[in-house]
Amino acid sequence: MRSLKSRFVPLALFATCILAAGCSEVNSTIDKAQACIEAPKIITELGAKITQLTDDPKAMDKAIDDAATKLTGVADQAANTTLKEASDDLAKTLSGINVTTVNDAVDAAQKVTTEGAAYVEQVAKACS
Repeated sequence: MRSLKSRFVPLALFATCILAAGCSEVNSTIDKAQACIEAPKIITELGAKITQLTDDPKAMDKAIDDAATKLTGVADQAANTTLKEASDDLAKTLSGINVTTVNDAVDAAQKVTTEGAAYVEQVAKACS
């Protein structure tokens, strides 16, 4: 009886490992799907905000920094390497934008639009 029990222990451990691996794959897929939804949403919201804030450099600077923080969060949770790198890169770019004058606001709006469009394209490719 003892040998029968000793045969099932490795089999049970093996089954547990397979089940755990399957669950991590499901979590990875959910994380990717969530990132694919969240990333473009952040850029869309930022685009809408900056068009309203061209006369308020301080508020625009804060909106850009907030978007960078959100993108860093998406990057931290992204299970997909391409999504993670693209989100990290855009977050760094946005963090580097400083808006102190109205002229800076115009330049920042253009840069956010250009960089945001490229980012959304990368996300679309990674999510397809």
